Amino acid sequence: MKDEKKLFLLDAMALIYRAYFALNRNPRITSKGLNTSAILGFTNTLYDVLKNEQPTHIGVAFDTMAPTFRHKEFPEYKANRQKIPEELAASIPWVKQILEAFRIPILSVDGFEADDVIGTLAKNAEKAGITTFMMTPDKDFGQLVSEKIFMFKPGKFGKKPEVMGVEEICKKFGVQRPDQVIDMLGLWGDSSDNIPGVPGVGEVTAKKLLAEFDNIENMIEHANEIKNARLKNKIIEFADQARQSKSLATIILDVPIEFNEEALLLVDPNEKELKAIFEELEFRTLAKRVFTDLSLKKGSGQQSLFDDEPQTFLDINTKEHSYSLVQDDEGIKKLQEKLSQQKMFCFDTETTGLDAHEAELVGISFSWKSGEAYYLPVPEGRQQATEFLEGFKSVLENPDIEKTGQNLKYDISVLKWYGIEVKGKFFDTMLAHYLLEPDQRHNMDTLAENYLNYKTVPISSLIGKKGKNQANMRDIQRLFPEKVSEYACEDADITLQLREVFEPRLEETKTRKLFDEIECPLIDVLSDMEASGIMLDVDTLRTYSHALQGELAQVEERIFEQAGRRFNISSPKQLGEVLFDELKITEKAKKTKTGQYSTGEEILQKLVNKHPIIEDILDYRSLTKLKSTYVDALPSMISPRDKRIHTSYNQAVASTGRLSSNNPNLQNIPIRTDRGREIRKAFIPRDDAHILLAADYSQVELRIIAHLSKDEGMVEAFNNGLDIHTATAAKVYGIALEDVSKEQRRHAKMVNFGIVYGISAFGLSERLGIPRKEAAEIIKQYFEKYPGIKKYMDDTVAFAKEQGFVETMMKRRRYLRDINSSNGTVRSLAERFAINAPIQGSSADMIKVAMINIHAEMKRLNLKSKMILQVHDELVFDACIDELDVLKPIVINGMKNALPLDVPLLVDMNTGRNWLEAH
Repeated sequence: MKDEKKLFLLDAMALIYRAYFALNRNPRITSKGLNTSAILGFTNTLYDVLKNEQPTHIGVAFDTMAPTFRHKEFPEYKANRQKIPEELAASIPWVKQILEAFRIPILSVDGFEADDVIGTLAKNAEKAGITTFMMTPDKDFGQLVSEKIFMFKPGKFGKKPEVMGVEEICKKFGVQRPDQVIDMLGLWGDSSDNIPGVPGVGEVTAKKLLAEFDNIENMIEHANEIKNARLKNKIIEFADQARQSKSLATIILDVPIEFNEEALLLVDPNEKELKAIFEELEFRTLAKRVFTDLSLKKGSGQQSLFDDEPQTFLDINTKEHSYSLVQDDEGIKKLQEKLSQQKMFCFDTETTGLDAHEAELVGISFSWKSGEAYYLPVPEGRQQATEFLEGFKSVLENPDIEKTGQNLKYDISVLKWYGIEVKGKFFDTMLAHYLLEPDQRHNMDTLAENYLNYKTVPISSLIGKKGKNQANMRDIQRLFPEKVSEYACEDADITLQLREVFEPRLEETKTRKLFDEIECPLIDVLSDMEASGIMLDVDTLRTYSHALQGELAQVEERIFEQAGRRFNISSPKQLGEVLFDELKITEKAKKTKTGQYSTGEEILQKLVNKHPIIEDILDYRSLTKLKSTYVDALPSMISPRDKRIHTSYNQAVASTGRLSSNNPNLQNIPIRTDRGREIRKAFIPRDDAHILLAADYSQVELRIIAHLSKDEGMVEAFNNGLDIHTATAAKVYGIALEDVSKEQRRHAKMVNFGIVYGISAFGLSERLGIPRKEAAEIIKQYFEKYPGIKKYMDDTVAFAKEQGFVETMMKRRRYLRDINSSNGTVRSLAERFAINAPIQGSSADMIKVAMINIHAEMKRLNLKSKMILQVHDELVFDACIDELDVLKPIVINGMKNALPLDVPLLVDMNTGRNWLEAH
């Protein structure tokens, strides 16, 4: 009914925790360093409820610091919970401020948990005829569900929320009535709250007992009737514990809190306060959604939450500027003259698309003074555009004029197609911010809002939203050249202003040298590599695709034969039913939140010895992914311009400093399996006069560990040219080098590579298939034989705890805001990052320096050979056969001398008619 009263009661801490850990892998950090993950997640959840559910009444319940009766009755209650992370604790006052600004009641009572407050209010609301939705992911609330009280579980990652009534709760828990959920928890226990339950009684047994005895009290009274002797003895022995567990799991319904319907009524927020809070927290996108989109029910009609749009930052309409559209000959000539007089200018290209190797140039904007910019439309057609740009070629290629831009590699790559090789020192604002805040977003719109308090014109306002009806910039320029000019000029102007903010900060953080000597010079290298591209043997891939299809058919038939019927192997639902309902591979099959069986790779790997069908399913998935992601997809990525594949390298993605690639992602082409390696056969040289040359660092990260740790044993092993894994095995097992077995070397190799990634005795035992005790002894011996490595790890963590970051050899920083967290899980993850980041980051810096130096020398000698790929520690060249004798020493020297180490760097080098041969 339209006038039905809907009360939403939110479990604050459960939702705050959920938000914090959902975003913890990729936290939201403000420009002032505040972690807003939990605040943003909670506020988004609140927004979704207000907008989509339109409650008439609302309240948010919090726990208090005062102990509850449960703590007094059972001191171990919730004792296994780790201390709340500092960032999460710091979020709570902000959440409360936001609720106060929304004018939403905050509900709490000393001595009672939020669950009790919600339970009491929900039951009172039920008496008043109000429908209540308890918003929480906590299963305990199932006991309260009735015809007027529902559980409302917020959806994950954009999925719809789950609303659970009597029927859903009974089905989920396998009970007859919701109140039996208390008995279920009393028997089964609850590890999250440290409620013990009855040892040995799990979900299945608890369901059976309640089906027979209805409740715990009746079960205890008739315990002698239980047929299973062992279970009967357990129930008798732990009867008091079962009663206590039920008591702990019971939500109190008579908390001394008044049910005031009027006080819970949803009202309009305090607009001014909410704006100020959102601005402080840098919730730009959320603010727009809240202030613009959100409608609330008020009286009998609908109205906007606020009457006006919050415009707390400047934009093109409110900030003074001078932007010029340059179209006539006189204006073009003046612009050329002015550019030639500058020591530095900022430029930005407007194009027909996002792929630099396919897009056509529409225009270029220039700026060298804040608030002032010029836009130059470019004629259509490559030849006409190339001729038109001839007058600007001299300034763009002038090595004495510094060039500023945002994601300069894109602009440089676009201009290459028009015969322009942009030269000079580069300043890329995207890369500058990447070095300053590697874990944050680096797009210009976000940077402008966070650092300049300025909102840029969205491109969608010109070309429309994504989709088949979206126009491109050329279409708009034909109709509205002035609009395109304003948009383009703003880009160049704002980028210049961002430079003014970031430049001094690079000095402050001591990252200017890294910026000037590695990141910016690498732009030109990557642009050349992307432009060169690599040839692909489509026939080889087509043949391999047919072979894989044949293998898939065979594996598919084996699966159907073992299953006893045909089904959709790619359907997790159907697969789960086959494995766990029909084949009954395990009694303890895990289920997802939606109630369907979990069939992820991690789950199946643990069941691989239970039934031969599991190995076939994993094989089927591997074949399917290989075929669809690479074998069938790569030919469609060939450029019509030159019939080559052009990957795009990303400098500002991985916080460790490593390069990543996409369209296609060459970093992920499998090389550890025979099937994966076959894909490399399809990558070939450009013609018969060329051959592929691959150069790969040997054990570079271990050599960096030796250098950073100064461990005498490891440095000595490398300097003596020993096989490091054999040398490690000899030390750990206390035997001579010649006595080391293959198995012992394998164990040592796993420890060598795993130790600085925080591998534990448990992890090592799982990977090697050995007892945990033996794995622990190996790790103990490792640290005793390599004390310098243990000292490096301890010193690095100590440095991180004091400074809040760690550094590579080239002073690349990785900020670790959780390093001092009192939450053990969060802190230990940050500690692993602290140990590993300087190693991975130094390795990334090293190959970047090598690329810059090799590229420069190849250009100096005007070689026809091209550097075309970088994958992890490997470089691949499309080498002119006649130049091999010149090229090989350049590559070897460039890689070996990239960064000086206390141990020698080894480079493996091979040539071949395809990438697999050359690797």
